[in-house]
Amino acid sequence: MRHFVTALSFIAFSCHAVALDLSNISNADASQGLKQALTQGAERAVSQLGQAGGFLNNPQVKIPLPESMQKAEKAMRMFGMGKQADELVVKMNQAAEAAVPEAKALLVNSVKQMSVQDAKDILTGGQDSATQYFRKTTSGPMADKFLPIVKKATQDVDLAKQYNRFAEMGSKYGLVGKDQANLEQYVTQKTLDGVYLMMAEEEKAIRKDPMGQASSLLKKVFGAVK
Repeated sequence: MRHFVTALSFIAFSCHAVALDLSNISNADASQGLKQALTQGAERAVSQLGQAGGFLNNPQVKIPLPESMQKAEKAMRMFGMGKQADELVVKMNQAAEAAVPEAKALLVNSVKQMSVQDAKDILTGGQDSATQYFRKTTSGPMADKFLPIVKKATQDVDLAKQYNRFAEMGSKYGLVGKDQANLEQYVTQKTLDGVYLMMAEEEKAIRKDPMGQASSLLKKVFGAVK
């Protein structure tokens, strides 16, 4: 999946020109237009990722084996454990797909709580302003929602249990990164990353073609920024 390096980009336009265009739009319109865009992005991202194959069949967000396990994957397959490795990949991605719907309410609520100043900061901010806003306001609560679902989805996978035992030990000796010391935490973080990437793509589409959006307010606000 393409990164969010251009989603809120104003590279092709001077700050002065943007300021002039936005000055013709009220604070309320600017705020509401952005809220519509972000709500639309959130709902579409959750819908796409939360369906069967939403992660597993999308190479841009598919969750691979942890890096430490990838190093041993070739040996695992040589010793007849390829089926278990494949099963774990499927289970990790299915866990992410099952967890994602929990994100919708949190994301939409974050948009609702957005102040006029938040909206202005995103519209006139850096290239990853929207992504940073959502990471700041939703990553903690989302992780709390995702984790128990991921644990339930992977709890009966023997290889997951084995990985956690060895990874925990390896982490103590610096052989396994802290972000991969627990499989459930690893999958939870990858699920979060997938959600933000998909939302970034939705935002990018609106930024690229504001005139193609159905809402007249979106056209007004994002057309002015562009």
